[in-house]
Amino acid sequence: MNLDRQIQSLIDDAPDDGITPRIVNAIAPGLKQLAAKLRHEQYYIVQSLEGEWVVTTISDRQKPKIQRCVIYAFPTLQDIPKTTDTQLIAVPIAVTHILFQLLSLETVDSIVFLEIPGDANTGYEIKRADMQKLVQVQLNPKSLFNQIPPDIA
Repeated sequence: MNLDRQIQSLIDDAPDDGITPRIVNAIAPGLKQLAAKLRHEQYYIVQSLEGEWVVTTISDRQKPKIQRCVIYAFPTLQDIPKTTDTQLIAVPIAVTHILFQLLSLETVDSIVFLEIPGDANTGYEIKRADMQKLVQVQLNPKSLFNQIPPDIA
């Protein structure tokens, strides 16, 4: 599914509260901009049978006491590490949906998108804090004002 259809799906599936669809529409350019930097239109996320995404705690190699909580997004099913845990499944999810979901994952620091099938060492990390900044810029009234052409009159 291309990025425009993914965004439309986010809007269509948003709660009909009068606010969420407008917010998704407002931040859509930022979501598409980030998603365009990634190689795949969908990634596999490992999750529990209840739909909770698997979070991994990682440590900085230089400073082992510094830890972060990340979610890995895999390019193919074959790239997911084998497990005997029958309570975990891998689900394909559209890239813009993953990015949008990151905003609500308060205990997660970032999502690491593994880009090259067969290579678990090459990834693109998108931090939750950076996503929040992007949303603030997209929702900032001044930035909306700056999108109005100067010769509108």
